[in-house]
Amino acid sequence: MAFKAAIIGRPNVGKSTLFNRLAGRRLALVDDTPGVTRDRRIHPAKLYDLQFDVIDTAGFEVAAAGTLQARMREQTEIAIREADLVFFMIDAKAGLTPDDRTFAEIVRKSGKPVVLVANKSEARCAQAGLLEGYELGLGEPVAISAEHGQGLPDLRDAVIEAIGEERAFADDEDEDDIVAVSDTLVGEDISDPDAEPAYDETKPMRIAVIGRPNAGKSTLINALIGEERLLTGPEAGITRDSISVDWEWRGRAMKLFDTAGMRRKAKVQEKLEKLSVADGLRAIRFAEVVIVVLDSTIPFEKQDLQLADLIIREGRAAVIAFNKWDLIDNPQEALAELREKTTRLLPQVRGIQAVPVSAETGRGLDRLMDAVLKTHRIWNTRISTARLNRWLEKTVGHHPPPAVSGRRLKIKYITQVKTRPPGFVLSCTRPDEVPASYVRYLVNGLRETFDIPGVPVRVSISASDNPYASRAKKKK
Repeated sequence: MAFKAAIIGRPNVGKSTLFNRLAGRRLALVDDTPGVTRDRRIHPAKLYDLQFDVIDTAGFEVAAAGTLQARMREQTEIAIREADLVFFMIDAKAGLTPDDRTFAEIVRKSGKPVVLVANKSEARCAQAGLLEGYELGLGEPVAISAEHGQGLPDLRDAVIEAIGEERAFADDEDEDDIVAVSDTLVGEDISDPDAEPAYDETKPMRIAVIGRPNAGKSTLINALIGEERLLTGPEAGITRDSISVDWEWRGRAMKLFDTAGMRRKAKVQEKLEKLSVADGLRAIRFAEVVIVVLDSTIPFEKQDLQLADLIIREGRAAVIAFNKWDLIDNPQEALAELREKTTRLLPQVRGIQAVPVSAETGRGLDRLMDAVLKTHRIWNTRISTARLNRWLEKTVGHHPPPAVSGRRLKIKYITQVKTRPPGFVLSCTRPDEVPASYVRYLVNGLRETFDIPGVPVRVSISASDNPYASRAKKKK
């Protein structure tokens, strides 16, 4: 099994930059502001011929108990306990600080193999700080530049020396990533339009959790997985990076993505918050199901509706979680009112699953996951062309399309060309003149007849090819 390496150090020494370098992708947010990283993040890494898991951590800080900084430090200490190797990083340009000496002692007491990494060594003034690293008693410092990729061969040699060749080159029997990203974000093409394959209940699933700041997204994920994996607290905007968590529910592998709270665009001014929001939007695009967490005490703010509309436009399957249900005084009345608002405010996904939950007490979590699985199954719906055209014949006969400029539109056939979400192509004469109201009528009919509520349904209209068009051109 591959080893785990945790990157430890005080804030702003370049831990997330090294994490991105080893992961080979810009996963962690990087900024000049100290304390950008708050949660710990794990990802497969590669350092030349070494393959391992790397853990990005929050900067070590001295803080009073109960504060946000103290909770961040607890997450970092958990990373040290989980790791087989520690990259203790210092800033060679700034030299050693009292905090470096304090935290070096904590790392030493952990008993884990340590590689002392002197980052930002490309600077002219870095030589003095590099030499100061010997004072920590953690061995010879490895001079690198995580930003420019310098010194990585020396880092590789230091890793092998710290944990031994046998451990460094041990085969990883586990899969690097059990959840694969869909090749097509818009939908998956259907190779056989007449086939209706059974839903695969064993396939891994990607779930993103989004919402406004302080809606309880991280608390909800912690409640689902049964451990304090993500940093939580009463402060709004704790989460910054989109953190993925591997989980298994009823034997099915899942990957949960916690995202930063998304405020209205006009309020997002700082660069760091813009980066956090962009990271969250990327998580939505690569998810299959998106849980929209609403605060039950102040539901359906304008931003909540905009987030739901974004998910629908991206073609993701959405489920609404009315969180903080333990704070509601009249649950039955409140639930009836919220469901009425859901139907009225989100007509584009008629029948969307909405579940009251309490992440704090654990109430309603099983019902929420049942709704997620049901919505995912609907999102993967495939309907044979024969069934679709029998339905189309009855529907058009009952309510034919209107005449445009004195000429009636003729609808010929319909077929499903994509799933995830369900996508249909309608063959019609003069497709540009089909009224939007009639398309909505057909979409609602599809939802009702084939039981596909709560997910985006896309219908595109095309003109059928005229087999005599080429002959007409030749005559001219």
